[in-house]
Amino acid sequence: MELKVWIDADGCPVVKQTIKVCKQKGIPVIAVKNHAVQLEDDYAEIITVDISGDAVDYYIVNHMAYGDLVITQDNGLAAMVLSKKGYCMNQNGKIIDNDNIDFFLDNRHVSRVMRMQKKKSTTFKKRTQDDNVSFEKALVTFLGEQEESNHE
Repeated sequence: MELKVWIDADGCPVVKQTIKVCKQKGIPVIAVKNHAVQLEDDYAEIITVDISGDAVDYYIVNHMAYGDLVITQDNGLAAMVLSKKGYCMNQNGKIIDNDNIDFFLDNRHVSRVMRMQKKKSTTFKKRTQDDNVSFEKALVTFLGEQEESNHE
């Protein structure tokens, strides 16, 4: 079984970092985006889908395989990936799994309700280079662990 890495490239802040790490390790990477996102790369396979809501998510879930890794900041997509027995990592390098997905989904719901009630805004702190380095380290660690388990 060959691991593939899928990127939800609509708004994902770690597309370049993911491709860089996968290229170094020779792991296939597929970045899925909609027509509004500009992305070119000589290593990654770039898939462009319709701009409609969740088109990227559904493409990834319908084409990924058991054991593939999906990089996304969308917790709804993460839940669908887990239902297909895939792995999921967010933009901060956190593995989302069956033990913590409920927390992520609940947090997503509470945040949405608070935004609707105007009690919370959707401002995010600016991503730093340290955030990107931490993500890369987490991705390298995860891929190394997968490689080790495939050789056992």
